[in-house]
Amino acid sequence: MSRIGKKPVTLVKGTSASISGQTIEVKGPKGTRSFTAGDDVTLTVEGDTVKVTPRGMSKRARQQWGMTRSMVDNLVVGVSTGFKKEMEIQGVGYRAAMAGNVLKLSLGYSHEVNFEVPAGVTVTSPKNTEIIVEGIDQQLVGQVAANIREWRAPEPYKGKGIRYKGEFVFRKEGKKK
Repeated sequence: MSRIGKKPVTLVKGTSASISGQTIEVKGPKGTRSFTAGDDVTLTVEGDTVKVTPRGMSKRARQQWGMTRSMVDNLVVGVSTGFKKEMEIQGVGYRAAMAGNVLKLSLGYSHEVNFEVPAGVTVTSPKNTEIIVEGIDQQLVGQVAANIREWRAPEPYKGKGIRYKGEFVFRKEGKKK
């Protein structure tokens, strides 16, 4: 039995779900998201809960059971509260600023990095050393944050770079004489 799969997904107040075939569509205050489940599971809406049950007990059906339940739960969380990644910039002269739909990053290169923000994600920079990525799609929010971090990942000697808020960067000792 899947520990995750057997728990029903509770629909938060203000959200609704509809199923057509293997596709579930969840509507909420932040938007609408849908997910198409595999043929190994069955989706049912009962009142304010969504249940996922496997079709048979094959290994693939049991794998898809927990994964599908997690995907449906992420849909509900996304359309009700949304997802958020907070990042901080450390380093002398390193800064970020929003200009329309473009995130302008000064990261010690000879040029300024212009990061085009994709649709479905909101990027804000409340301070010049903070970046906040928000959206209703967890995968897209994480991917955009990873793409921003990729421009200057934190280095282990001085700790300079873009890091997730609360991330621990293992520091190394420099050269000795």
